[in-house]
Amino acid sequence: MPPLACITCGPAYEPIDAVRRITNFATGEIGSVLAEAFLRAGFDVVCFRGEGATWPPHREADVRAFSTNDSLARGLRGLDREPAIILHAAALCDFVVESIEGSDGAEKLDSRSGSVRLTLAPATKVLPEIRKWFPGTLIVGWKYELDGARELALSRAARQIQEAGSDACVVNGAAYGAGFGLVRAAGGAAHFPDKPALARRLVAMVRGV
Repeated sequence: MPPLACITCGPAYEPIDAVRRITNFATGEIGSVLAEAFLRAGFDVVCFRGEGATWPPHREADVRAFSTNDSLARGLRGLDREPAIILHAAALCDFVVESIEGSDGAEKLDSRSGSVRLTLAPATKVLPEIRKWFPGTLIVGWKYELDGARELALSRAARQIQEAGSDACVVNGAAYGAGFGLVRAAGGAAHFPDKPALARRLVAMVRGV
């Protein structure tokens, strides 16, 4: 049986009311790029893809939709075998709606009722749980950083590795600059100019190269 690569991509959401939600911007493109690289390398691929993703999913991957952080957690825990690698690139929510002040409790907030105040609470952190579920899996997290400069972005990636018990972290965004950084738990960072180059390196990493 081929080794399994598990990819998460696209945005999660958390509901405000029956029709409104908190979400992140993420197209799911990186999931398709990673799926292509790992399928070409002979892996089976399961891709958990946020319902709000707009980039076409890879046709040959086993694509499974998720909605909230908790929905993704249930999907990961439901895998029938331990992956060789989990690439956790999904843009999950940092907050959930804890309470709404000024609402009449209706399923849909009515703007004619005036202002409302949302109280947000921290959402479920999925990445730190993955090590508990899959102790033998190579786990790669993602950090999208907007504030600060490259060195700060890299240090935040290193902190994620320490806090989550993961093996590596990919970092990108305005703070990092063009391209992608790959920080390893063992130390050091490498730069990749684009998604395909990063995907090839991740394939090599799980092969121990």
